[in-house]
Amino acid sequence: MSETSRSLNFIEQIIEEDLEKGFAKKDLRFRFPPEPNGYLHIGHASSICLNFGLGLRYDAPVNLRFDDTNPAKEEQEFVDAIKKDVEWLGFNWDTERYASDYFQQLYDWAKKLIKDDKAYVDSQSSEEMAKQKGTPTEAGVASPYRNRSVEENLKLFEGMKNGEFDEGTHVLRAKIDMASDNMLMRDPIMYRILHRAHHRTNTDWCIYPMYDWTHGESDYIEQVSHSLCTLEFLPHRELYDWFLDQVYDSSKIRPKQREFARRNLSHTVVSKRKLAQLVENNVVNGWDDPRMSTISGLRRRGYTPESLRNFADTIGIAKRDNLIDVSLLEFHIREHLNKVTPRVMGVLKPLKLVITNYPDGQEEWLEAENSPEDESAGSREVPFSRELYIEQEDFKEEANKKFFRLKLGGEVRLKNGYIIKAESCTKDTDGNITEVQCTYDPKSKSGSGTAESLRRVKGTLHWVSIAHALTAEVRLYDRLFTHESPDTQKDKDFMEFINPNSLEVITGFLEPSLKNAKVGERFQFQRIGYFCVDKDSTDEKLVFNRTVGLRDSWAKIQQSS
Repeated sequence: MSETSRSLNFIEQIIEEDLEKGFAKKDLRFRFPPEPNGYLHIGHASSICLNFGLGLRYDAPVNLRFDDTNPAKEEQEFVDAIKKDVEWLGFNWDTERYASDYFQQLYDWAKKLIKDDKAYVDSQSSEEMAKQKGTPTEAGVASPYRNRSVEENLKLFEGMKNGEFDEGTHVLRAKIDMASDNMLMRDPIMYRILHRAHHRTNTDWCIYPMYDWTHGESDYIEQVSHSLCTLEFLPHRELYDWFLDQVYDSSKIRPKQREFARRNLSHTVVSKRKLAQLVENNVVNGWDDPRMSTISGLRRRGYTPESLRNFADTIGIAKRDNLIDVSLLEFHIREHLNKVTPRVMGVLKPLKLVITNYPDGQEEWLEAENSPEDESAGSREVPFSRELYIEQEDFKEEANKKFFRLKLGGEVRLKNGYIIKAESCTKDTDGNITEVQCTYDPKSKSGSGTAESLRRVKGTLHWVSIAHALTAEVRLYDRLFTHESPDTQKDKDFMEFINPNSLEVITGFLEPSLKNAKVGERFQFQRIGYFCVDKDSTDEKLVFNRTVGLRDSWAKIQQSS
């Protein structure tokens, strides 16, 4: 095997083999086919990257097709959200399609199957049909309506279409093989009656095609060359091909279904049904809650398109389902945000620090670098004064030699500022430290070029000037579930693993340069983590979401708990 072929994933190898066998490259076409019954999640992001990535690799068109065959669950809201997500990820589709565009063609083909005695109207209840289905080791039983005449089936099917019957009274089934080893081939349902308004066709139709009948035929209508699905659709491939056999014209491209493994993400769920349950039960605040695995939730939390694409590239395409640790996703967002975010200072759990020998009422503006990763980012000025906030955890009365932050009698440098020494501290009646008194070395200012400014101390602390600080609501998000695989635990509901500490809302104090920060802008709060401005922000009140900490602390927390 050549070096080039070894670098291909197995889907690309399939395509390369087809090209070697004579399939024309100009006939390659892919599609991303979501059902608009919810918001896209991180699993969909991998599928989007796969299909659109193949389009880019082979210079082939990729359709965005909405498999909108269930008006009971589908809404225009979800269509709009899906389009926004795909565009945000950085991809452009060739044509926007809908399965509902093909309702008439699918109906006409269904009538052809009836005429060919390959489909029939079944008037049993769903419970009766389920009993006749059989088991994987036991053949099913034929419906008593299986041998209805072609004429009667056509008449009933037309009546179904014309709204003459109630929901549940009739279905159209393919006539295949009730003894097939593949349970899906045992006369699957093609159409059911639904007296529901559709988000695009309104009440034009009251029968709606099932997924298996719709999907492959839609691929065929669009002349999709490679229909890529997740692994749970592997048993459906036989039915996909059987339905294609009934309409296939050898002068056209015949779609090929192939399957790849779903990549599940730890400490979350990616089932639309379960995500909807989280929303409906108010466990989270909507589909775009930053704790959700939805693309809109990740975007609101501060994730970037680049980080999700890099994550998808890293995990690749596999043939077996597996669980990906969320820390890998967090690694990619840290790696990207480290390169592109400006540095600012903010204090989230404040402790007052007073520099006793700094002139009362004096202030100065210190130059601070915006990003060590990008020289062109320039610098800004931050105000310095006698009274500052530092983080509570950055001070101890007494500490061992491994504690390099501030302690009584010890020195640290204030970021971009001066070296200070802790002289004393004040406590409340409960013994909690409320204030630290320090002195500073006036000649130790960073960048001043004096010998004192070059003096090294082991600790550097971030801070904000109390007089100039902005107050902001800061939302500290953590993993939504305490178990790495909450929806696969036997005899337990996934809701039992909800992390009660997945959100902590605090008041933070930020440097004034953030006053005009816009919704969606991302920053590194130095020594703390990466944050972005939430859509709930107003001119009067800034709201920041924590995207991710500077380091993965989850494993350490779990080990100590």
